[in-house]
Amino acid sequence: MSDTTAILLKNRGVLAVSGGDAREFLQGLVSNDLNRVSPAQAVHAALLTPQGRYLHDFFIVEKGGRFLLDCEVERCDDLLKRLKIYTMRSEVELAEVSSDYVVVLFMGKDAGKKLGLSETPGQATAFGGGVAYGDPRLSELGARALLPCNKAEAALEDAGFARGEIEDYERLRLELGVPDGSRDMEVEKALLLENGFNELHSVDWDKGCYMGQELTARTKHRGLVKKRLMPVAVNGPLPAPGTPVMLDESEVGTVKSGLDTCALALLRLEAIESAQAQGGAALTAGEARLTPQQPHWMKFETAEEA
Repeated sequence: MSDTTAILLKNRGVLAVSGGDAREFLQGLVSNDLNRVSPAQAVHAALLTPQGRYLHDFFIVEKGGRFLLDCEVERCDDLLKRLKIYTMRSEVELAEVSSDYVVVLFMGKDAGKKLGLSETPGQATAFGGGVAYGDPRLSELGARALLPCNKAEAALEDAGFARGEIEDYERLRLELGVPDGSRDMEVEKALLLENGFNELHSVDWDKGCYMGQELTARTKHRGLVKKRLMPVAVNGPLPAPGTPVMLDESEVGTVKSGLDTCALALLRLEAIESAQAQGGAALTAGEARLTPQQPHWMKFETAEEA
């Protein structure tokens, strides 16, 4: 892999939110603080059910007086419909603009420098007629950009980016234990704190109310997280997503996305502790043995710590 590569993400789409009430509108719905978003700062956030369960997650950037949401392209229509429910009489305009923008992922130690970014997560800057920003979750995940479709290729070539492969990013993401939307988080069932959204800077605890805020706060402050999504080293055939994870005769989790010898699995915390106590050889999924790998950023909070 080249030191600096660019990967065009065909699995990502873009929604635009504009109008005089756009910031206030999003602020009342999503998990992160829209007051932090500016042409110089992006955030990652989620939209939840009123009961605090996962619906969508996305990156939010500001450009040209409107907010752009980098989201799953196959679920753009669903996100747009859900947002429209809450517009009511607000001065807000919603539109899918996936045909106008291409989402680009940048990898490599010098990628941020070529884009004019520091290593500060979420820092944003104008680039190639669009906007580039460091991944707000972890600096190790590189940078992203929303570029006009008719200018993207020239901008990437002028900046000296070689074309990268999505598999390179997938390996990195899996090793770091970072979920990829609905591939790893079950819609209307997953909890943000089970999937690392606290440590990944995707929840703001001081912004006030938003959709699903009550359950999310209660889960944190009462130490109610009983499961965590985390990387597992796979020894054997890669289990398909949805394969049950077993500890002896008990089902203790579910395999999510994976590639080669690494996958993500949603595991009960007691199973993780048991596997670690037994040298990591106690968990199985299909014909494979799984060894949990706790990444540096992941913390298992108790009620007292929360």
